[in-house]
Amino acid sequence: MLASRALRSYGLEARYELIKLVRLPAYALPTLAFPAGFYLFFGVLMGHQHVSADMSLAKYLLATYGAFGVVSASLFGFGVSVAIERGQGWLMLKRASPMPIAAYFLAKLGTALVFSLAVTLLLCALGLTIGGVHLEIGTLCSLVAVLVAGALPFCALGLAIGTLAGPNSAPAIVNCINLPLAFLGGLWIPLEALSPTLAHVAVFLPTYHFGQLALATIGGGTGSPLVHVAVLAGYTALFLGLAAYGWKRDEGKLYG
Repeated sequence: MLASRALRSYGLEARYELIKLVRLPAYALPTLAFPAGFYLFFGVLMGHQHVSADMSLAKYLLATYGAFGVVSASLFGFGVSVAIERGQGWLMLKRASPMPIAAYFLAKLGTALVFSLAVTLLLCALGLTIGGVHLEIGTLCSLVAVLVAGALPFCALGLAIGTLAGPNSAPAIVNCINLPLAFLGGLWIPLEALSPTLAHVAVFLPTYHFGQLALATIGGGTGSPLVHVAVLAGYTALFLGLAAYGWKRDEGKLYG
């Protein structure tokens, strides 16, 4: 009986979280429209150019703009959402309710993964239909799987921002983190087009390693995939540690 009630609370929380974000144009539309718009302009209209002998710009940007869309969905879905709900007192209410607090975080994680899958499939549809990209079904599935799984470290970063930042400053902080990470990580333009100094900075950023993993699925990318996975795992642990600190800090304010 208790187990069924717990499962029902998980399901309801996930359902309402998804409905909330779908009905929120400020989140749903930019999350899907911005990566698609960028890809239409750079990946489709300029996609005939080549990054390398066997890698067209349209194919390259399908992976990297997909990564950019996933990062944006994760950061805004977690970072801004959690910060706003903290500021409004909703998170305090949920913590005091009988609902398992894990249901709250799993609902946000599941929603971020759903939007990550949606933006990935949208870009793949554009690339395969009007972008002139040709991918084997196995390669396409690998790309989609890597992009969706890559949401996890950035959900952790979003959670850290959401537990540490205020409701009014969180959107600005997310933008100040998201855009430089995307640009310097090589998600907007190939790293070869950046200056050597900026290209060297990229290897220290999680977006660079995420982008290289995505590119590796379509025959591009540099470095060992295992190294990229290890770096992203390390960043995930770091971000979760920061989120735990913010969570404990709020507990101190609540019960102190």
